[in-house]
Amino acid sequence: MLKLCVFAPLREALTENEIATQIVDAAYKVHTTFGPGLLESVYEAVMSEELCRRGLRVVRQQAIPLDYENVHLDTGFRADMIVEDKVIIEIKAVESVAHVHMKQLLTYLRLAGKKLGLLINFDTELIKDGIARVVNKLPE
Repeated sequence: MLKLCVFAPLREALTENEIATQIVDAAYKVHTTFGPGLLESVYEAVMSEELCRRGLRVVRQQAIPLDYENVHLDTGFRADMIVEDKVIIEIKAVESVAHVHMKQLLTYLRLAGKKLGLLINFDTELIKDGIARVVNKLPE
């Protein structure tokens, strides 16, 4: 289920932190509208739509290849969303985020060569409690 949003007009490239600010704001809007209790796939679809409306380029369910001992695997994993080809978003709708979810996102960042990821758990009372920032060699 690959969705590409190329709605964005040509403009100066955004930094990872500028993109993250837009993502957090969009997550707040989506969570305020729907609250907790929906499926991850629903939050992913609505987040993608909201980010596209903001003029950001979004790819959903992007396959990320990897190489293992001289074998190329076309799909090592699928990123829930990649925004502006810089920030990976991993969507969750779980009672509590496990430490392994954070490690999983860090592995995704390393394999994809990205510097910033956001783990967003929509199954929280307040969305600010459901957003975690994961970095991979991102200069502060």
